[in-house]
Amino acid sequence: MMKIYDELLTRGLIAQVTDEEEIRELINEGKATFYIGFDPTADSLHVGHFVALCLMKRLQMAGNKPVVLLGGGTGYIGDPSGRTDLRTMMTPETIQHNCNCFKKQIEKFIEFDNDQAILVNNIDWLLDLKYIELLREVGAHFSVNNMLRAECYKQRLEKGLSFLELNYMIMQSFDFYHLFKHYGCNMQFGGDDQWSNMLGGRELIRRKLGKNSYAMTNTLLMNSEGNKMGKTAKGALWLDPSRTSPFEFYQYWRNVDDADVLKCIRMLTFLPLEQINEMDQWEGSQLNEAKEILAFELTKLVHSEEEAQNAKNTSRALFTAGTDISNMPSTEIREDQLVDGVIGIIDLMVECKLTVSKTEARRVIQQGGVLLNDVKIDSIDLVVTSEELKNGTKIRKGKKIYHKAFMNN
Repeated sequence: MMKIYDELLTRGLIAQVTDEEEIRELINEGKATFYIGFDPTADSLHVGHFVALCLMKRLQMAGNKPVVLLGGGTGYIGDPSGRTDLRTMMTPETIQHNCNCFKKQIEKFIEFDNDQAILVNNIDWLLDLKYIELLREVGAHFSVNNMLRAECYKQRLEKGLSFLELNYMIMQSFDFYHLFKHYGCNMQFGGDDQWSNMLGGRELIRRKLGKNSYAMTNTLLMNSEGNKMGKTAKGALWLDPSRTSPFEFYQYWRNVDDADVLKCIRMLTFLPLEQINEMDQWEGSQLNEAKEILAFELTKLVHSEEEAQNAKNTSRALFTAGTDISNMPSTEIREDQLVDGVIGIIDLMVECKLTVSKTEARRVIQQGGVLLNDVKIDSIDLVVTSEELKNGTKIRKGKKIYHKAFMNN
């Protein structure tokens, strides 16, 4: 039977490690206590987090112990990675609210009973640090020259990097030092934009605690391909159903490119590798079946088997006569949003968040990209009546985005 480390490699989940043999032995024998951090930049996790959570789940199932780190403290600074400008400063109340939302979602993936995993928040130690003491005890071990060569900072230098953000690497490095010292955490995982920060954590342990402690730590870089495949035109694909409905989530994966479907199945689902390997020869109409399997498995993981089945049924019904729109993403239109009992199609599309502006709605309609109840709209002046809304009005934007607008009777 394949060991967990080889399975992770085969699934394409590992990009880089600090000591492969040591990491292989630790996680194969269930001796890794590893952490992954989640900064609360929104009130929902997204697909990038989902990839990390699935990796944690796989390793926990193999007997290893996850440390889930909520970035309530680092959230005060904001990770500059992947940013072209300074993040919006969040209030302490917003940060705490987002952490609470993350916690509820993470508990769907990771088992915390009987000390199987640890949930910590770095606000518990970072906010208590004294600034001068931090500069002397931690800052002295970091070279600004080396920091600025890190990819997460380098891409920001032209447009401006704030001193606030410059401290992010120090804070994240201190997290690993703290978790190693207080929880026996011997391994850290992260995406490719975190590599420099994670190496900084190992180096801090070496300088503060000596070579023996340093030798007990390791770093694993996750393959970020799954995260990249989870990006939509509108931004992140969210795990919270109020942001991305189960149907929208299902439909996104149902429509991935043919070239990506098996890669996604291998990386993101928990289907046995033997079953996935049999799909390698699939082509033509079989790839549509593979996409349904991918969409169903991921929707089941994130939402539930019932929601996955509902989304599957709705998706299939969209391409048949007598379409069932009961499980389609929907927006309720209020009476006070109508004028003389009607609402213009442009306003309706904006209210349903199918476009971000009236200008975009007008453009999409003029390009022939909008259907109302399966009929192409050829006029930007079209109106929808209250009676039509009470019966449920199906709007299709492009080939893949479906939405229902309705009014209560």
